[in-house]
Amino acid sequence: MKTEPQTDHPEPASPAKIGVKKAEGGDLDNIFKDDDDADFLASEVGAVSIVPGSGPSDPLVMLAFYQRLFPFRPFFQWLNHSPVPCHDFGHREFAFTLQNSAYLRYQSFPTMELLRKEIVRLNPSRFEIGPVYNANPRDRKTLLKSAFHPLSKELVFDIDLTDYDEIRTCCDQANICNLCWNFITVAIKVMNAELRDDLGFKHVLWVYSGRRGAHAWVCDKRARSLDDAKRRAVANYLEVVRGGGQAGKKVIIRRPLHPHVSRSLNLLKDRFENDILRDQDPWRDNEKAEKLLQLLPDKILNDALRKKWDNLPNRPSISKWADIYDVAETGISKELNPARLKESKEEVVLEYMYPRLDAEVSKHLNHLLKSPFCVHPQTGRVCVPIDERDLEAFDPMAVPTVVGLLGEIDAWDRVHKREGKTDGIFLFFFFHYQKTSLKPYVDYFKTFVNGLLQDEAAVKREREGNSENSIEF
Repeated sequence: MKTEPQTDHPEPASPAKIGVKKAEGGDLDNIFKDDDDADFLASEVGAVSIVPGSGPSDPLVMLAFYQRLFPFRPFFQWLNHSPVPCHDFGHREFAFTLQNSAYLRYQSFPTMELLRKEIVRLNPSRFEIGPVYNANPRDRKTLLKSAFHPLSKELVFDIDLTDYDEIRTCCDQANICNLCWNFITVAIKVMNAELRDDLGFKHVLWVYSGRRGAHAWVCDKRARSLDDAKRRAVANYLEVVRGGGQAGKKVIIRRPLHPHVSRSLNLLKDRFENDILRDQDPWRDNEKAEKLLQLLPDKILNDALRKKWDNLPNRPSISKWADIYDVAETGISKELNPARLKESKEEVVLEYMYPRLDAEVSKHLNHLLKSPFCVHPQTGRVCVPIDERDLEAFDPMAVPTVVGLLGEIDAWDRVHKREGKTDGIFLFFFFHYQKTSLKPYVDYFKTFVNGLLQDEAAVKREREGNSENSIEF
């Protein structure tokens, strides 16, 4: 468990002490105009020379990333919920992991520019986002413990492929491939239906963790305002697979199925044959097939299947799955309930394919989660948003790395220098991220943030209108 440092950095001025121009916030349609995005300007930082062998652990590489590529402006708008700085951002906790592994909690910043300057100064290897507090997190030591508490934070979910290690046969531990990434793709589809259709949320941002998983940020105001009890209720509603790798049966559900479980099962059945039986083939080895037999309801049927498979070593999983009904239909067990057998097979599908959530991440308002657009310190990949409009096309192996991105900037500059396009007016219209493969991810993030701000502004206008209409004379 990470411990809080004994000292804090000097506190930036509070929002009330900093003059904010009205022009900084008014027009939501133009909050991402290029000429207002100074943090992306190509002329802001000099050329980066990538030394052979450099990686994300190189402080100079990370410094260049923060200076040239991190999308500070949309990041600020995302957490601030308004173009004008307010307490949603100023009272937000940030936690930094420094290059020497020191961990700084309860950092807060009234403006985007102060956050950017501090990140560039500290040059963290990564940083995390916490809740919005009722007071400035930097002031917590001057307050009674009971007077300092979190008010809001996005409802978050964490899915990690290591929780699928007992199922996936293609990879294990920190390793991933496109075959086991299918678990994440399916999980996002199932979760989106539950979050949007069942719970009525609209603004759900999925972010690649940088190595072997994905995080969901539910950003609706209603989601951000949930207390711990309501967050636990949501997590329990969504959690169907329970228990660790050593647990036996992990799916215990009531019948008839809840509509959200029934809908999820229909979605998962469509992919079970390809993703599990063919791609993972988890029961080809007879010893591993014992896990399947443990999930079936009849001992006599199990003994018959075991005998058949012992006589057919290395029988593929898709054939063993078909054997269950084939052997059952011979009438070998008089006690076998066909309806219960069908239910058991459905529970196998859920156990092997339903999203495996780290539920504790979702249950607590004060839980910290790694920020989007951080760089994973081992893989060097950027934690980019996942575009739900083309979910099947997302390839974690193709996500840009920090060293690759900086090399793309240099390559772009060299090409345009040869073409004679080096004048200031030409370069002004090109931001560093636009020169790289990070561009589609930043563009998607901007689109997401703009939609969130439009809805936040509409709610604010409605609230102000209702307030005016309630005035009595």
